[in-house]
Amino acid sequence: MNKKILIISTTLRHIGNSAILAQEFEKGAKEAGNQVEYLSLEDKKVAFCKGCLACQKTQQCVIHDDAVVITDKAKHADVIVFATPVYYYEMSGQMKTLLDRMNPLFPSDYAFRDIYLIGTAADSDKNALNGTINGLNGWISCFGKAKLRDVVYGVGATDCGDIEKNSLTMKEAYEMGKNA
Repeated sequence: MNKKILIISTTLRHIGNSAILAQEFEKGAKEAGNQVEYLSLEDKKVAFCKGCLACQKTQQCVIHDDAVVITDKAKHADVIVFATPVYYYEMSGQMKTLLDRMNPLFPSDYAFRDIYLIGTAADSDKNALNGTINGLNGWISCFGKAKLRDVVYGVGATDCGDIEKNSLTMKEAYEMGKNA
């Protein structure tokens, strides 16, 4: 089945390790015949949520920036892939800010069912992603029709491009995209 897949890279480093893995996921997903859109927060403006909850009545955010467009794309995607560097054993601040701003999805008739996470960390222990997974699962738990399907653990990657030396993780990201 041809799926509509939205990949959101939340790193602000142009050639960041999580972006590299997200692009591998994209290659696999496209090769499998899916409709794939890759977007990066690198050049996007995403302000902090004000907590006004107006979006719960209107399904529209009162802040007019790139988060509005990203949220609309997410609403219509079958699959959402979040790629993030792990900072202090948690998702990047820009990913958390985006998740907060996606609050208009909560009362909506969203299409997504499958969520994937691609995380990269300098720490070589897979447990370094536990905080990120828990944080994303907190967001997913608000969407009863959605589920975290799988995680790519891009650990042991400190400098830009380090992840490319890990052929197993690169292949894992590609295969996950192919099977999404």
